[in-house]
Amino acid sequence: MKLLQIGSVTLENPYVLAPMAGVTSRAFRLLCKNEGAGLVVTEMVSAKALTYNSAETKRLLEIDPKERPIAAQLFGSEPDVLAQAAKICEQEFKPDIIDINMGCPAPKIVKNNEGSALLKDPKKAAKIAETVVKSVKIPVTCKIRLGWDKDSLVHVKLAKMLEDAGISGLTVHGRTREDFYSGKANWQAIAEVVEAVDIPVIGNGDIWQAEDALRMKEETGCKMVAVGRGAMGNPWIFRDILALEKGQSPKPVTLQERLEMARKHALLLISFSGEKIAMLEMRKNMAWYLKGQRQARLMRQQLNSLETFSDLEKIIEMMNSSL
Repeated sequence: MKLLQIGSVTLENPYVLAPMAGVTSRAFRLLCKNEGAGLVVTEMVSAKALTYNSAETKRLLEIDPKERPIAAQLFGSEPDVLAQAAKICEQEFKPDIIDINMGCPAPKIVKNNEGSALLKDPKKAAKIAETVVKSVKIPVTCKIRLGWDKDSLVHVKLAKMLEDAGISGLTVHGRTREDFYSGKANWQAIAEVVEAVDIPVIGNGDIWQAEDALRMKEETGCKMVAVGRGAMGNPWIFRDILALEKGQSPKPVTLQERLEMARKHALLLISFSGEKIAMLEMRKNMAWYLKGQRQARLMRQQLNSLETFSDLEKIIEMMNSSL
């Protein structure tokens, strides 16, 4: 497999765990890296909160050496604040890449002129990118959507402006802000960006199974693919994509494998955050790991009231005994 570069950073394969708030914790990133992800990205972090020395924000940026290469994703609306935050991030946490979020559609982000709101002001978005690029020594990338809505598409124009600003790579989610996560991602629009710029383009949107990743590369010409919601409860998707690339058939994931992965996930969360926080996190993660499994419906009440690792072990034991 041909090695890929994002600036000075070499990737072993072109498949990326996309940043997702409340999902891509250090624990989950490690699991996906272990299953073959070529690059992982932190949850998005507020640049302003980082400059205010927020302990909670800094916790989100803690990196395990086994995660490398890793990108730290920042969001904000003020060029100087983002540049300051990028410097802090580079010096204290030493990620391999800084990624700037220009695509988050969440109302609480957009109302502060952050995330997808920047799609309405390409000049400001480019200024942010240029200022951050000049502030750090490591590569800088951006993540964008196609535009604010279908009547104001800016993906090609903005991609060119960001490339001119000096970024080393660009993730394009094939939806507008208005779309949120509904409908079908517009892969043709991703192809338009690939044609327009010379930097690596990472395609994003509707990668639900391994076949989708290879199809996106073929249909859009993108160098890399970011897997978001398709990885939730399914870190094996990276293993499956790599198997398909080699002409091998992906192996079905058994319930026993799902339960063992959930157990590993819980133990990692406990080691990083303590049992109380870990079990709150595992309530949603268990639902994702067991989605579509008959046993999950039967155990829903227990899953929604997890409080201790012992509770989780009991559920796993009961599920295993049903095999």
